[in-house]
This record gives sequence, C-alpha cells and structure tokens, in this order.
Amino acid sequence: MDLAALSISELRDLQQQIPLELKRREALDKVIILNEVRAFAKARGYALEDLVNKEAKVKAVSGIKVKVKYRHPANPELEWTGRGRKPKWVEAWVAGGNALESLAV
Repeated sequence: MDLAALSISELRDLQQQIPLELKRREALDKVIILNEVRAFAKARGYALEDLVNKEAKVKAVSGIKVKVKYRHPANPELEWTGRGRKPKWVEAWVAGGNALESLAV
C-alpha cells in the first residue's frame, strides 16, 4: 500500500480503522491460541481448566506458616514473625527503652 498516494482524509480514515482491526484480530488470535492449548492438553489426557485450577490450588496450599519469633510478655496474643514491617506494639516496646531481643520466643 502506497501511503503517499492517499489523501489526508483517507489517511485519517485509515488511522481510525487500524485500532479497531487490531482489536478484532487480537481477539480472534486469542481464541485460536486457546483452542490450540486446549487440544494440546486434551491430547495428553487433561482439560485445560483442570490444569489451571490445580496450579492455583497448589500455590495456595504451598504457603508455609511462619513461626512466631516475638511475643509481648504482658499480652501473649500480640505476636510477630519478624517479617515485614514492625507492628506498632513492637515499635512502642523498643521506643520505651526495651530491647527487641527481650520479646524473642
């Protein structure tokens, strides 16, 4: 296509048509790819939906609970694993002149 031969109004029309055509083709391409992946999984005895759902469940189950490293001596319900941001009760404890190590479990 020789763009130099088109008028300004033809170029503007073309410019408006391109994004719509791209969206249409991308949607069609996604459907084709999804069908190919389903056929690939089916050829090996699986349904794509089963594979995807099992992966999500495995990630959720594999989360390991971290042991508590610090506990407030006066209120044992206040616990901290030592990961992430310090809880306010830990910050207040340290700001009060106490050592963090004194909270260690």
